Amino acid sequence: MATVVAFHAHPDDEVLLTGGTLARAAAEGHRVVIVVATDGLMGPVPAEGSGRMGELRASAAVLGAHRVEHLGYACSGHGAILYPDPPDRTRFVRADTEEAAERLAVLLREEHADVLFSYDANGGYGHRDHVKVHEVGRRAAVLAGVGTVLEATMPRDVVVRLVRLIRALRIPFRYDDEALGAAYSPASAITHRVNVRRFARQKQAALAAHRSEVNGRGRLASVMRLLVRLPVPVFGLFLGREWFVNPATTRGPAGPHRPADQG
Repeated sequence: MATVVAFHAHPDDEVLLTGGTLARAAAEGHRVVIVVATDGLMGPVPAEGSGRMGELRASAAVLGAHRVEHLGYACSGHGAILYPDPPDRTRFVRADTEEAAERLAVLLREEHADVLFSYDANGGYGHRDHVKVHEVGRRAAVLAGVGTVLEATMPRDVVVRLVRLIRALRIPFRYDDEALGAAYSPASAITHRVNVRRFARQKQAALAAHRSEVNGRGRLASVMRLLVRLPVPVFGLFLGREWFVNPATTRGPAGPHRPADQG
């Protein structure tokens, strides 16, 4: 059995990008570890602790993960403004890449990780913390000697179709359509397409565990509220497949030698 370490930027990213694959891996007997670079908070950690980390642990339990860790950084936020660091920790985007990679590498060595999940070079939709995850993840894999790195992403044509549907349903969605059309990865770059419809119920329940995001005012909150209310089969139609790029088998931005469907 393998040990899979999923490295993500913020709590809830583990569900949206890899939740079904993690649930499938755990169900098949593999050890699953979730590591987040940030706790998703912009300010100091409250005295009672980070509620979002509690939500992450609840989500991880639903997915069947065995361990959850936080690298110790703060969220860097959206938009052009980069706010000062909170008094108790550094914003992830300001972290020294080598230092952050070594923090992750320590966990990878402890776990004897066989596979590391990270993000594609665009960081998905381009959030600066997601781009940093890509950079730190690649370096940590080298430092720890992890043999397989799979970078979570989505094919751009799928993103465009989803955005059109969201707009047609008049769901509030504060993202730039043109920018999203150039984000994530071209279909030709995808090396792994994972069918996770059998785990749609778990993935939906794990998403619902992130109550502060589902019930909040974030840029994806309206979409997340809709997703957690859908009948499970319908949820599976929308989020029943997950995609990865294996950088070891790609030819730069043009894509891989041969995409693989993982069932």
